[in-house]
Amino acid sequence: MIPVCEPLIGDNVLPLVQDCVVTGWVSSAGKYIAEFERKWAEYCGVKYGVAVSNGSVALELAIEALHLEPGSEIILPSFTIIACARAVVRMGHKPVLVDCDPVTWCMDLDETERKITPKTRAIMPVHMYGHPVDMRRLMEIAKKHDLRVVEDVCEAHGAEIGGRRMGSYGDINCFSFYANKVITTGEGGMITTDNKEYADRVRSLRNQCFLPEQRFLHRELGYNYRLTNVQAAMGVAQTDRIGQHIEIKRWMAAEYTKRLAGLNQLTLITEASWAKSVFWMYCVVLDESVPFDAKEFAARLKAKGVDTRPMFLGMHEQPAFHKLGLFVGESYPVSERLARRGLYLPSGLTLTIEQIDQVCEAVRETLR
Repeated sequence: MIPVCEPLIGDNVLPLVQDCVVTGWVSSAGKYIAEFERKWAEYCGVKYGVAVSNGSVALELAIEALHLEPGSEIILPSFTIIACARAVVRMGHKPVLVDCDPVTWCMDLDETERKITPKTRAIMPVHMYGHPVDMRRLMEIAKKHDLRVVEDVCEAHGAEIGGRRMGSYGDINCFSFYANKVITTGEGGMITTDNKEYADRVRSLRNQCFLPEQRFLHRELGYNYRLTNVQAAMGVAQTDRIGQHIEIKRWMAAEYTKRLAGLNQLTLITEASWAKSVFWMYCVVLDESVPFDAKEFAARLKAKGVDTRPMFLGMHEQPAFHKLGLFVGESYPVSERLARRGLYLPSGLTLTIEQIDQVCEAVRETLR
């Protein structure tokens, strides 16, 4: 079975992890945490990085750091992972959904602007499958309406627009370093920002809001959302190799596109002329002429030794939100089509050219 995604753990990781074990600095203190934060912020082109335990809590802390009034509206795409809308709800705000662009699969910016109301306080762009939202236009919209921007970069480490990397546009920006991401710490996350107040607040919130002058006095309730030094050591080593990882992802996408471009039954993941995608996952969408859906497509590919994953089911179709009275009766046609007709093929950093050939042959056989 060709796995859907395997990480690439370089030989530079082990010495740093061993150093943590040998010195005993294995928990949430140690030199690698500060080094990872510094290197990641520098890579993204911002002043501050704050390491946290995963990307989902990064979203929550980012929203809390903004000090929005309770019940504020935050606009985000329906087509994303549930962690995005869940973070908005858990922080006491109202998620407002928009559909996605049919070409880039990122949030529809025309619809985003139409949905701004007097209660809107922020926008959460989510870079999909390695392709960036058009942040230049989005930031113009945010500036025009005096809105904060919480950038979700969990799937797009190193993606660029005009040489500027994602994770540097928003007021506050969130990353995940889960095992299937461009770089990984196993679990882990990061918040980046140029705003010192936001960075300081996140540092406090992630660590129980201990006070520097009196450790066990707490003026507000924080969390235990810390990253360990062991994970940070891995992150330092992985950051040193991110250029190589992005090259592999872009090579993988080119090879898939070369082999699948002639299949009229598929729409392939694309790259806008203004963007540099990192092709986190290589996605395909079945044409309506194909007499089965993505679920059946996945089952047939699995029978041929190819593992896949479905594309996201929209937030407006999640029963957990319907129970809260959210998104009931809402419809986002592009998101719905992608959820029913789309999946992503094996896209790991260890994928070989022979495996790509095998995957593409299985795709062709299944569509004949």
